[in-house]
Amino acid sequence: MTDTLDYIEDTIVAIATPAGTGGVGVVRISGSKTEQIARAILGCVPKARYATLKKFIDPEGNAIDSGIAIWFPAPDSFTGEAVLELHGHGGPEVMSLLVTTAVELGARRAIAGEFSKRAFLNGKLDLAQAESIVDLINSGSAQGVRAAHRTLTGVFSTAIHDLAKRLTELRLHVEAAIDFPEEEIDFLADSYLLEKIEDCVIRFKELKRKMRLGRLFTNGVEIVIVGSPNTGKSSLLNALSGEDSAIVTEFAGTTRDILREQLNIDGLIVELVDTAGLRESAGPIEAEGIRRATIALQDADIVLWMQDATCQDEQDLNESLPDGIPVVVLRNKVDLTGDNSGQVSTEPVVLNISAKTGAGIDDLRNVIVTLAGYTDQGEGAFTARQRHLDALTESAEHFTHGYEVLKKEKAGELMAEELRLSHQALGKITGECTSEDLLGEIFSQFCIGK
Repeated sequence: MTDTLDYIEDTIVAIATPAGTGGVGVVRISGSKTEQIARAILGCVPKARYATLKKFIDPEGNAIDSGIAIWFPAPDSFTGEAVLELHGHGGPEVMSLLVTTAVELGARRAIAGEFSKRAFLNGKLDLAQAESIVDLINSGSAQGVRAAHRTLTGVFSTAIHDLAKRLTELRLHVEAAIDFPEEEIDFLADSYLLEKIEDCVIRFKELKRKMRLGRLFTNGVEIVIVGSPNTGKSSLLNALSGEDSAIVTEFAGTTRDILREQLNIDGLIVELVDTAGLRESAGPIEAEGIRRATIALQDADIVLWMQDATCQDEQDLNESLPDGIPVVVLRNKVDLTGDNSGQVSTEPVVLNISAKTGAGIDDLRNVIVTLAGYTDQGEGAFTARQRHLDALTESAEHFTHGYEVLKKEKAGELMAEELRLSHQALGKITGECTSEDLLGEIFSQFCIGK
């Protein structure tokens, strides 16, 4: 990573609490000049890790505020550098004056995620732990909070390091055997090797399971409601959310834009997307809504295909639905047909519902949770992002390919190389093998004071 030493020699300052007026606001300062800034603002350096009541003074000696100062000497701080936190009254002008004072005394304003990035660069957190800070802050469920905290405390990283260690042991064992070319090696008769390979296979599967569950805790699931006009899509959105979020009329084509509503189903965060009715003949405004509905389908995790149960003609699933996405067919308006048979098939899932009366809505909630692969237990799960899953998939593919060439060609050298690449892919998760560009992209998603 370039310019790392220059990067961590300066001192940064930022407001660490949300924008706006509050009872308490926090300004955080980190870097080599923090001690001299503390002396200028407080008149002294407070006792380490003690909450000390002090006046906050500007460079001209004028009092800005009175509050709590907490001093964290390096390296025993969040960033690994000297850190000062000023806890004052949470007015925007008070916070602004404290930041301006620190800048006048030699600090510069921090950019997004810079405190967490310094913690990573100084070895206080690995990359997965740093990312979990954002997940913990943004979590929309209790399960998500617990999963993010497990990642922050290193549970996820420990599992990655443990798997990486086992891959290294496998590679060393293979390479040690290769060092004796005069002996004919039968790798497939090596019980130690086969046992370790099977152990890694199991660990890859378990890691992937926990990471997928953790990703549900973090990102939830996006569900897109589609179907012909006037089948009850907006009524369904209102029924699931419990709010009159969408306008419902008897006229076809009422919904002409994308409408999103977030809800919580037994701890699973769901982004529900209501779309314009799909039909060929439409005016220019409705046609734009249909175009947007088609785009929304590409990002769907689950599709709810609405049908009008009162229509005699059987409605076919639209051929434009993306491949590989679970589809639930909902035969709506059964309050008008008297059909209370509930779920009528499983491949695909077909449910009889009434968005008006609520019949079958609880069954639909259960189907959503099942299709998402969600469990509210989440025991041992940790937050994970798509880049983590991509890196794990890459690692598993190298591992699997290495084993295949070993079985087919008894090529220990090729397996050793695939094991090396598998180990390297795992390093992308924790940041051991990460580019500066990726770091910039990751930390730019953080808050300024984090």
